[in-house]
Amino acid sequence: MGRYNHTIDPKGRLSIPSKYREVLGEEFVVSKGLDGCLFVYANEDWKVFEAKLASLPLLNEEARQFARFFLSGAQPVTVDKQGRILMPQDLREYAGLEKDVVLAGMGSRIEVWSLDKWNANNSQMDINAIARGMAGLGMTI
Repeated sequence: MGRYNHTIDPKGRLSIPSKYREVLGEEFVVSKGLDGCLFVYANEDWKVFEAKLASLPLLNEEARQFARFFLSGAQPVTVDKQGRILMPQDLREYAGLEKDVVLAGMGSRIEVWSLDKWNANNSQMDINAIARGMAGLGMTI
């Protein structure tokens, strides 16, 4: 849970909040995410997700593309002594991470957004309409 604003330094290093490091540990996985952000998983949660991807039917083209997107776009990272990770260049480019970023806790994962994309996404969101749609998926408040 929670949201933190941070910056990526010129060398591509990103500070991970201590609250998140407590859950993630010293090594975890960063992957391409949906909507132009990155997903961050603790190793244990990544293995669960990876198993779900492996269980998809190989003969289904969309299933192969879905698995390919996440698995080829994932990399392990290690926290340094200052609590930072080196964000891989290809993942920074995918998510448009240049300087100001948002880290948002999403339950079993953390999303990393460029601040501009985060603000644009949230300014266009109609949460009331989304909440009505969630009722169709069994989500109630």
